[in-house]
Amino acid sequence: MGCDVVGKVWKLGKEDPRRVIHSIKFGLAMAVVSLLYLMDPLFIGVGDNAIWAVLTVVVVLEFTAGATLSKGLNRALGTLVAGSLATFVSYLSEHAREPGEAIIIGFSVFILGAAASFTRFFPTIRRRYDYGVVIFLLTFNLITVSGYRVENIFRMAYERLSTIAIGCGVCLVISLFVYPIWAGEDLHNFTADKFEGLAQSLEGCIHEYFDERTYEIDEDEIDTTSEDAIYEGYKSVLDSKATDESLATFAGWEPRHGQFRYRHPWKQYVKIGGSLRHLAYSIVALHGCLRSEIQSPRSVRSVLKKPCMKVSDEAAKLLRELSCSIKHMRSCDSQTMMEDLLVALKDLQVGLHVLPKLFMDSDRWHIGKIEENGEIDGQEEPMNTNGLITKAEMRCSSARLEESKPAVLFRRVVSLQEQYDGQVATQTQTKAHISTSFNDAKARGQSTEYAGELPLATFAWLVVEIVVRIQHVVEVVDELSRLARFKPCIPYQRRPSKPSMKVSPSETPRTRILDSHASAQYVE
Repeated sequence: MGCDVVGKVWKLGKEDPRRVIHSIKFGLAMAVVSLLYLMDPLFIGVGDNAIWAVLTVVVVLEFTAGATLSKGLNRALGTLVAGSLATFVSYLSEHAREPGEAIIIGFSVFILGAAASFTRFFPTIRRRYDYGVVIFLLTFNLITVSGYRVENIFRMAYERLSTIAIGCGVCLVISLFVYPIWAGEDLHNFTADKFEGLAQSLEGCIHEYFDERTYEIDEDEIDTTSEDAIYEGYKSVLDSKATDESLATFAGWEPRHGQFRYRHPWKQYVKIGGSLRHLAYSIVALHGCLRSEIQSPRSVRSVLKKPCMKVSDEAAKLLRELSCSIKHMRSCDSQTMMEDLLVALKDLQVGLHVLPKLFMDSDRWHIGKIEENGEIDGQEEPMNTNGLITKAEMRCSSARLEESKPAVLFRRVVSLQEQYDGQVATQTQTKAHISTSFNDAKARGQSTEYAGELPLATFAWLVVEIVVRIQHVVEVVDELSRLARFKPCIPYQRRPSKPSMKVSPSETPRTRILDSHASAQYVE
């Protein structure tokens, strides 16, 4: 039993050695204010009110310097204002007759108590000064009501204010000058680490989905999600809203320190955290595809394996670059990397156009069956051009897309895909009307066939959604680098492009999809 306790204590201290340092600082502060009781000259000066200094240290000294400053200044301000008003009310009540003194005190307690309590509903007051309002209510009632039975109210107010000031001063000195722990630095590092966690989760999801090994759902594995490495990557992001807001609030109280200037844009970190949470929601949905009971066959997944893997690599590389940019406060060439990501996304969009061939069968579409080696068997038939996108149009669109800027490139790809999806929907409705003349057995067979390809389409569109949300993350990080005046960026060096490989009969469809010159042959 004793060994287990020692082991837990050692593990807790080893995870964050600052916890041990904070405990030592707290003990030092308590020892200092205890001298008001232990030393006779100090005790004679403050008397029994020395207990207020001890209570102040207990409630004010926090883990970070920002939290200590917030509580210390709130307590000092609340005590000063409450003490001044209580003294003024006591002065007025002393000049009133016997019934009037109690009425004035009771009325003042009611009015100020109601007004101060109502101010706590304002978001700004509740976020930054809530503790000061609570201290104001406590101190005002203690001095006003207890002073009704005390002869020298001014001396009592002075002693309490002085002892509380001593306690706050001890807390601030120890928190700021004895191995300070900055809330702003914690928020800065915590935000940078979240990018790394999301990059690992995204890579883990896509690599596991396209793993060559057959993936089987294990009921015990579903219940042990907390031990999943993918889950651990995005878990801290999903639970980070309260932490981000509190650290940003405490960081606003801290003076200039380290690489952080005065009036550093801490609120921008909260915006980045919100964008990362939206990105994490898509990764959660992507992770859910791995746990789905209905999975696409491995031969079908091979159609989109390389495009998805390429998007995953580029997205993870971009997220890690943003993490380094924030951690070292140096701007990064995010636009160039985003351009590479959008080019990889275009390959995935072309791959998505192959999927309708797997389960559409009409005069305008020729189904190529997927063989065991992952190739599409059969040739494509020309498509009627009555209101539909032709191969020539698609080739021209692809050529224009390659010459566009990244943002315009992505919007055109999405617009083209929406137009194409509308045509697919029309073809699907026509097929539904025709299939009513078939027997029920064949209809059930088609439904079973479709169920194998739809999970892959869902997974691929979630990858597209992730790219869209990464683009928003890049925007808020660029805004932070501008507001915080990050150091100039080092130009990003692209890897030398590999020569395009010729398509051979033995190559799988996923190889042909990545060939930019052969992209149009899969789009009708």
